[in-house]
Amino acid sequence: MSDLRDLYQEVIFDHYKHPRNFHRIEGADRVAEGYNPLCGDTIKVFLKVENGIVADVGFEGCGCAISTASASLMTEAVKGRTVAEAERLFGEFHAMITDPKEPAHHDLGKLEVLCGVKEFPTRVKCATLAWHTLHNALEGKAEPVSTE
Repeated sequence: MSDLRDLYQEVIFDHYKHPRNFHRIEGADRVAEGYNPLCGDTIKVFLKVENGIVADVGFEGCGCAISTASASLMTEAVKGRTVAEAERLFGEFHAMITDPKEPAHHDLGKLEVLCGVKEFPTRVKCATLAWHTLHNALEGKAEPVSTE
């Protein structure tokens, strides 16, 4: 179990230090902002949706390791999926992180590295900020997301 936890921490740290898709998308047709006042994390998610598919996704912002890693992993997970699949992934990820009755492992691939966050309630908001912001972007909601 210790080896698995070490691997998970290594993946999170790598995505924090070298976030994937960390860029603004020119011509994005859906954009949403999010803020976690507890930790000070801020994020802006950019989507380009073509024919119901997330053709491109990027993010900008400043946050803690969990917040940044979660956003980076999220962008990798939703790129190329349909909007409906991205929304389903949001729901499954959110349940994994927030529901104490949910089993620790799902079939969420790399996203499972964040499953241990549920043991630290104050960090759950860090892990879900990007996802709630993505959800707003997918639905075209203009109001900023706040974890409070």
